[in-house]
Amino acid sequence: MDIFNELNAEQIEAVKTIKGPVLILAGAGSGKTKTLTHRIAHLISQNIKPENILAVTFTNKAAEEMKIRVKKLIDASYQQDTKYKILNTNLFIGTFHSLGVKILRSDIEKLDYKNNFVIYDEDDTLSLAKNIRNELNFPQDKLKAGTLLNIISKAKSELKDIEEILAEADNLYRSRILNFNEIYKKRMRAANAVDFDDLITLPVKIFQKFPEVLKKYQDRYQYILVDEYQDTNHAQYTLINLLAQKNKNIFAIGDPDQAIYGWRHADFRNILNFERDYPEAGIIKLEENYRSTQNILAAAHEIISKNIERKEKKLWTKNHSGNQIEVIEAGNEREEAEFIINKILELNKNLGVDLDKVVIMYRTNAQSRVLEEACLYANLPYRVIGAIKFYQRKEVKDILAYLRLIQNPSDEISEKRIIDIMGKRKFSDFKASLAELKKQIEFLPPSELIKNIIKKTNYYDYLNQKFSGIDSDGEPEADSRIKNVRELISLASKYDLTKPSEGLADFLAETVLMQENRDNSNSKKLNLMTLHSAKGLEFECVFIAGCEENLMPHSRAIYSLPELEEERRLCYVGFTRAKQYLWLLFTKQRTLWGERNETTPSRFVMELPQNLVNFRSLVDDYNLPEIDLSHT
Repeated sequence: MDIFNELNAEQIEAVKTIKGPVLILAGAGSGKTKTLTHRIAHLISQNIKPENILAVTFTNKAAEEMKIRVKKLIDASYQQDTKYKILNTNLFIGTFHSLGVKILRSDIEKLDYKNNFVIYDEDDTLSLAKNIRNELNFPQDKLKAGTLLNIISKAKSELKDIEEILAEADNLYRSRILNFNEIYKKRMRAANAVDFDDLITLPVKIFQKFPEVLKKYQDRYQYILVDEYQDTNHAQYTLINLLAQKNKNIFAIGDPDQAIYGWRHADFRNILNFERDYPEAGIIKLEENYRSTQNILAAAHEIISKNIERKEKKLWTKNHSGNQIEVIEAGNEREEAEFIINKILELNKNLGVDLDKVVIMYRTNAQSRVLEEACLYANLPYRVIGAIKFYQRKEVKDILAYLRLIQNPSDEISEKRIIDIMGKRKFSDFKASLAELKKQIEFLPPSELIKNIIKKTNYYDYLNQKFSGIDSDGEPEADSRIKNVRELISLASKYDLTKPSEGLADFLAETVLMQENRDNSNSKKLNLMTLHSAKGLEFECVFIAGCEENLMPHSRAIYSLPELEEERRLCYVGFTRAKQYLWLLFTKQRTLWGERNETTPSRFVMELPQNLVNFRSLVDDYNLPEIDLSHT
């Protein structure tokens, strides 16, 4: 097999450029992984020893995919040559953290740790943090364990002293965090334990304090390849650049236009500054897209080109121009969901598009509830990627357990769940008020009953204390869970006009029916996911729901240029997942998190030129050609 088969001219140049620093700006769908893996195979074909090659990426899944592809290339090219059988053991393809473990297993004793150290995962560190903050008697409503850990993580990710991170904090806040940090460090050292951030920062410390150790690894890893370079944080960037200092054979591949993890402390400026770090670097752009139609690429470029901090590139394709992007205005979120499901059924019936080739994306997890409900009513099998289905989320099941116990005080399963939440003593007090709550069924609708339960049990305080991390979309986890409870209140409000004595029973019956498993586990399923979860994936048909100001872009980004640019990159990622068809939907009104608000279309929708879109309003049910969707 010829390693250069099926590569375009730019990919071949990227694969063949062995010596010196190289930056590959790889646009969405441009064959990034293919280029990287073919380059590894080419290095080996040039008699470079596998043990002298280091390839790092961010997830185990990506690393495994790279290993499989390299093995196929090597096996196909060198079937008769036994020396390449050692490839799997001597070639390092893995995550940054697995590289850190490899270095620490060999050299952590340099920092006075024992080499039988243990690695604390997120649950372990959170448990330790909770113990420490309780011992320090921090106020319950301030400095949650997850917040404290996030501050420490930020300092480690940026290779800064925690004092630098807290430079502008008030004295009381700063002293509490510094005190916590000292105890956290002592407890970790006493346990001979490291956390995930330490897996990067400790190797950096070793390299900086012990040049002979750094030289050992520089001599070993003479050819370094870094995947998704735009997602590196400062500590990862420093680790790689220390390793590359001697030989300067660093191959960085990525796309600053797809940098969407700033809230994880990733710094996309690392890729923008590559030429500053390596003035002699070769820059190669992969702009030929193999995934999408030209119209989709043109729309995506209209969005991303408004960003200031980026490297200019413009994707193109040999694919046909394709259909216009469909922009749909719905009256509310239910009409939006109904349109999407009907359109998916139509695609399946008329064009033979399988459900697993279709995705519905949204900005926040709470938006999935109405969409899931629509799938269930239509008997469409679906899966929620990167999150738990709405009715299986802990906070939703907790509130439903309270309601069931009020309806039926003999419900031992719900009682056990509530005891697990409250503890036996507090549950005894709550049980005494069950009779009063049961009477409220006669005159209060379910939505008001839920609000009473939350108030009586301080349930939001419970969520704030129990969940103090950051969720997969960069939002405080407790806030995300509280929004899910408010979304349940929205669902319950459908029964506000029902006779109160019947409303609770009807509502609880519906929630059970919504959880009924109606799909065959072997069937093809519709995909539901947030925009953050979509990176690296592709689908024939993409629906993006909630293309509205304060949702996409998110409300917290409206007044921050860096955050707004990241929201724009997130939108760009959503657009470029689509191969053939793209729908963008917004509503005139939306009930979300228990509140109904008038909404306005996202600026990202309004920026699309008229020739690329077909606008339709479901509210008036006719095309509105006079609506100007050209640049604003």
